[in-house]
Amino acid sequence: MANVVLWVVVGILALMVLYAVFTFNSLIMLRNRVNNAWSQIDVQLKRRYDLIPNLVNSVKGYMKHEKGVLTEVTKMRTKLVSGSMSDKSKASDMVSNALKTIFAVAENYPKLQASENFKMLQEELAGTESKIAFARQFYNDNVMALNNKVQQFPSSMIANMLNFKEREFFKSAETEKKPVKVEF
Repeated sequence: MANVVLWVVVGILALMVLYAVFTFNSLIMLRNRVNNAWSQIDVQLKRRYDLIPNLVNSVKGYMKHEKGVLTEVTKMRTKLVSGSMSDKSKASDMVSNALKTIFAVAENYPKLQASENFKMLQEELAGTESKIAFARQFYNDNVMALNNKVQQFPSSMIANMLNFKEREFFKSAETEKKPVKVEF
């Protein structure tokens, strides 16, 4: 009888250890996916960062009295590459709004719109914006999976013991949800 109890206890302990190992490995996998997803956002933000000077230079000659918009885009561009996730998120939202304004203002310059360089840059930036949106969604999907694992019982016990923390979702600023206002 003592032998059976011993084997049952050993079996239960072995199952608990196996569960802890599998849970730990899945938490590591989810954390790495979140880190990878954030890196993908960073790559797209860098791509946008590299395209902005070309856009500003091609637009400068046409938009002499909208220099404030161009100056603002250039200032925000520098904020994209430094800071925390939250800082980059805010800077990204501000750059998106400024780029929308540039493209809206550009509609009043037929020669600018006809410029092949401007068209190409506009297409590149539109494609990059789509990639950023996809990367944000991918990041948020992975954050949700990690957060679920960190919060749900019994994996939450292992997550707490091993110091796994919830991650913050990538959120759009309120200004991103409003239409762009163009004033002349």
